[in-house]
Amino acid sequence: MTPHYPDVVNMAVPGFVALIVIELVWIKLKGRGGRYELRDALTSLLLGAGNVAAGILLGFVTVTFLYTLWQYRLFDLGYSVWVLLLCFVLDDLRYYWVHRLGHRVRWVWASHVNHHSSQHYNLTTALRQTWTGTFTLMMLLRVPLVLLGFHPAMILFSGGMNLIYQFWIHTEVISRMPRWFEAVMNTPSHHRVHHGRNPRYLDSNYAGVFIVWDKLFGTFVPEDSAEPVEYGLVKNLGTFNPLRVAFHEWIGLFSDVLQPGLTLRQRLAYALAPPGWSHDGSRMTSDMLKACDGSLKAAEPQHAGGS
Repeated sequence: MTPHYPDVVNMAVPGFVALIVIELVWIKLKGRGGRYELRDALTSLLLGAGNVAAGILLGFVTVTFLYTLWQYRLFDLGYSVWVLLLCFVLDDLRYYWVHRLGHRVRWVWASHVNHHSSQHYNLTTALRQTWTGTFTLMMLLRVPLVLLGFHPAMILFSGGMNLIYQFWIHTEVISRMPRWFEAVMNTPSHHRVHHGRNPRYLDSNYAGVFIVWDKLFGTFVPEDSAEPVEYGLVKNLGTFNPLRVAFHEWIGLFSDVLQPGLTLRQRLAYALAPPGWSHDGSRMTSDMLKACDGSLKAAEPQHAGGS
């Protein structure tokens, strides 16, 4: 008999609101730990509400897909606590790759980009969630978990717990956690780097819960106090319109794909290559930006120390 897993994300909403209020009060009283801008925060809240609405309208697609696939599972691992813990860890590994693809494949970035659109970093930023995730087909990365015998309800529950964990790391109030914790877990410091538009911080720290994935796969970059994180997009939108924030990259993607005179290969590249790719070299990908930044720093004069 399948156990019942609660809808933990909806249950956590009152806690999210309480923590946002606490963070806001702390910042106002202490005068440090980030900044709130009313229009920016309202945009984040509206994007969060839109994500909930999209889940209500389209959530059945993923659920139906996973439950249909469950009929073809190779094993049935059951519902013990140990299986749940293993599912949580493996689902976090899945999240790492979904997140990495979300920055390296423009089709997926078009859905994920709104999460990076704020130029501020506070707990409301965590609410900037996609409205179009279903269309990226990233549900396919859950196929191995289902076939291995993790029940779809357990997988979805693990995903919800992963999302809840990530809420608290969207803050500047917390500087650093204990070293042992920073070594294993994703933290505000690690995730601030992920939201940075500085070239050296681009496309790094994709972890959801366990930062060890980034260290294992070579995408970890530590926060450097000598280079404060600048938040937002490489080219910021300059708007608080939630519709534009949610759909601007999709519009740009289809505009590029449908422009006249391109080969089929070029059209596919505009959809599937990294963001910033262009057929004529007029734009820059994150790899190109990082290479330019590295060249500039290497060319800077080195001043000898001493007294």
